[in-house]
Amino acid sequence: MKRILAIVLAAVLLCAALAGCGGGSKTWTGKHDVEITIANFGTVTVEVNADAAPETASNFLNLCKKGFYNKQTIYRAISGFAVYGGDPNKNGTGTNGGNTVRGEFTSNGFNNTLSNTRGAIGMARDVNKDSASCRFYILQSDQTFLDGDFAVFGYVVTGMDVIDQIASSVPVIGSDGYIAESNQPVITSVKVVN
Repeated sequence: MKRILAIVLAAVLLCAALAGCGGGSKTWTGKHDVEITIANFGTVTVEVNADAAPETASNFLNLCKKGFYNKQTIYRAISGFAVYGGDPNKNGTGTNGGNTVRGEFTSNGFNNTLSNTRGAIGMARDVNKDSASCRFYILQSDQTFLDGDFAVFGYVVTGMDVIDQIASSVPVIGSDGYIAESNQPVITSVKVVN
């Protein structure tokens, strides 16, 4: 009996681990505004374009709707480049933790016309082109050399001052911009508003 209970518990824990940060299965279309509120900094509104990057945008919007990003953090900030958020591990390793999405960019056979310019929101990933799951970045400046290799799925509409303030004021560890967990700005809520 104990062995059966141990097997059942292990299966439950494995399912929970595999659920990771996968966003679900609803497919979204069109453009949708999302408000990302960051404690002590303010609110960033992004327009997500589900027509330009349908799988990536749908994953992000599904995560937003299920409340996944609430209480996550901004775990990395590289001044002049980008801020990164949405890693449940709070250290940049929150990939392959459940649903991953196909890399919707040209080097992966997908025609995504959105560019990595100031205010772009895209999905962070590891070296595997299909490894993005929940970590996102918002660019502080044009980084078009990323075009074709990272999936942009929208742009900041309002609140770039919030991104700029985080990038310039939050202390980081080393040149990679990782933020000590105790200093990571908390994402208090993420809401799909339309």
